[in-house]
Amino acid sequence: MHSTTQANRCVGRVGSGSIAIALACSQSVSAQTSTNTPDGTATETLAPVVVTSTHVERPIFDVPASVNVIDGEFMRDQKMQVNLSESLSGIPGLVIQNRQNYAQDLQMSIRGFGSRSTFGVRGIRLYVDGIPATMPDGQGQTSNIDIASIDRVEVLRGPFSALYGNSSGGVMQVFTEEGSGPPQITSSFTAGSDNQRRYGLKASGSANEDKFDYLLSTSRYTTDGYRDHSAARKNLANAKLGLQLNDDDRLTLVMNSVDLKADDPQGLTYEEFTNDPRSAAPNALLFDTRKTVKQTQGGLTYQRRINADNELRLMAYYGQRKTIQYLAIPVATQMNPGHAGGVIDLTRNYGGMDLRWTSQLTLAGRPLTLIGGVAYDTLTEDRLGYENFSGGQLGVQGDLRRKEVNELWNIDPYVQASWQFAPRWTLDAGLRYSTVHFNSDDRYVTEGNGDGSGSARYNEVLPVAALRYQPTEKLSVYATVGRGFETPTFNEISYRPNDLPGLNFALQPSVNTSVEIGAKAEVGGGLLTAALFQTRTEDEIVSAGGVGGRTTYRNAGSTRRNGFELGWSGNIARQWRAMFAYTWLDATYRDSFYSGAADAANLVPAGNRIPGIAEHSLFAALAWAPPTGWRAGVEGRYLSKFYVNDSNDEAAPAYFTAALHAGYRWQLSDWDVNAFARIDNVLDKHYAGSAIVNAGYGRYYEPAPGRNWTAGVSATYRF
Repeated sequence: MHSTTQANRCVGRVGSGSIAIALACSQSVSAQTSTNTPDGTATETLAPVVVTSTHVERPIFDVPASVNVIDGEFMRDQKMQVNLSESLSGIPGLVIQNRQNYAQDLQMSIRGFGSRSTFGVRGIRLYVDGIPATMPDGQGQTSNIDIASIDRVEVLRGPFSALYGNSSGGVMQVFTEEGSGPPQITSSFTAGSDNQRRYGLKASGSANEDKFDYLLSTSRYTTDGYRDHSAARKNLANAKLGLQLNDDDRLTLVMNSVDLKADDPQGLTYEEFTNDPRSAAPNALLFDTRKTVKQTQGGLTYQRRINADNELRLMAYYGQRKTIQYLAIPVATQMNPGHAGGVIDLTRNYGGMDLRWTSQLTLAGRPLTLIGGVAYDTLTEDRLGYENFSGGQLGVQGDLRRKEVNELWNIDPYVQASWQFAPRWTLDAGLRYSTVHFNSDDRYVTEGNGDGSGSARYNEVLPVAALRYQPTEKLSVYATVGRGFETPTFNEISYRPNDLPGLNFALQPSVNTSVEIGAKAEVGGGLLTAALFQTRTEDEIVSAGGVGGRTTYRNAGSTRRNGFELGWSGNIARQWRAMFAYTWLDATYRDSFYSGAADAANLVPAGNRIPGIAEHSLFAALAWAPPTGWRAGVEGRYLSKFYVNDSNDEAAPAYFTAALHAGYRWQLSDWDVNAFARIDNVLDKHYAGSAIVNAGYGRYYEPAPGRNWTAGVSATYRF
């Protein structure tokens, strides 16, 4: 089993430049093997990248779904290595933005799912080495992902995402490197604009004839922030230990921790964004808005090959996340006896397991893969709320205003089959039955603040089916259909409309049906992918208004997302590599609804665009990428305007940005040294890099930096 796992990794690379490394895993190639031609010269052939996001291991060319794989070396090469947004812009359908606010995490959406999230990641399932970074209610975060130790990232889009249950409008899986060979140690230092500094140290290797492998990585990042009151520091550690017990049994232990402290500049009005993009919201300064996060988690995976045709996999994990956040809620607003205060003190203990059996069989003499399993996740949340003032001092913890214990769990049995019923045809089908249970025990009941305890349970059957046909060796076409659902998060049910006490358990999940038709073709030295899709959603969860730090949500009617994706990456000459990704996405409300009180001013008419979703996005990159010596490249990105609220009366303007980078790589004896410098936003464009959808008081805009620089060096020594 261990040898199979190693073979699936992208161990062979085409050069070492940024685009070259992305190509090696993003589309069609990975491991290199050498063969001899008739004249005796050696040539390299490229084995297909094997992906696992659809639960069935197979080459990316054979997957009947939209999936991209980005290699970890690409994510590190000529980058700061702090945010996933630095390296994932070349994936069609994925929009990932740096808010320039480390108190609120990245803004991420896949085909429009997740676009409404005002903080954290919403509507997308995140996994790190099989451990969910998304809680059972669908709320996720990326702060514990260590880019320095990533082996690859798989991004799955479309109907197949429903195989992962609640809030899986898309799936992002991060896989950490496995140590191999003699010990090696890497030290790195990177600096950039706004006093950014990152220090990193990583060690890896294997011992006892590769029966034990290890990877240890740690880093520290600090910044003054592009905007006022946006300084941050982040300490991160990640460890992965593998033990090959025998030829058939393997244990893998993964542990990571993050310690984050960040100021929160909050959003700006359009006037503030235009006239002073570096500024913070006035109340952010007044109340010293800020956030601290401490998280530690660990997971253990056991893999056993029962025989040549059957395999068992068991993954179990546990973690704790402690968050303290100071909000900018006026004192007068908190005088309401039912208000939860302006300080959030939240402790989350979470854990779970996933048990899976895979069998390789035959049906009518043709190959059949069967998968059966069950996933269980649980979350216990101790939530406290305090006033953000004491006496006449603001921005400090005051009196208790909220105390509750929330419990949440899901249990999801699933089955899946993949049958190659003819030489050029494959049929895939899967079914998941997802149950999500919420319970809240209110322990702060006072005069004017009634008991808000309650519970709710959501169930949904999630089927998926796909048909793939390969008319030629270099062309594959497929059609996929699936049904998904998305429950409200605990944050979205935290408040009821009209300042009523208790949680908003009347909020129902949204249910969606997705259809996709796609094609993959080997063209011009790379892989061309195209997909046409439509997603229809009922009971879309939307904002019902946000005032005084309380944002409430409601179910609207139906929505529709029509889209098209096109991507290509490959070699255009001996050392020249290119990457291209384009997405068209038309996302609209199909029914009218009220975004607040039922009056004409709050009516959102049918046909309005869903906020936070741009109609067009484009990314292109070109790089000169030899294995050693000088390297250089250019990148460009375009994003059309997108509305920032349901009423569509304000929008973040369209923008185009460009980046230049260059570097030099030495390989001397046991040393590998890599130095680089890059300039982002070369044209010094003024634009909103992200937006807070439906924010209160019109504070939608989060400005991106103007022209900025990054430079760094890393050195690896192999013992």
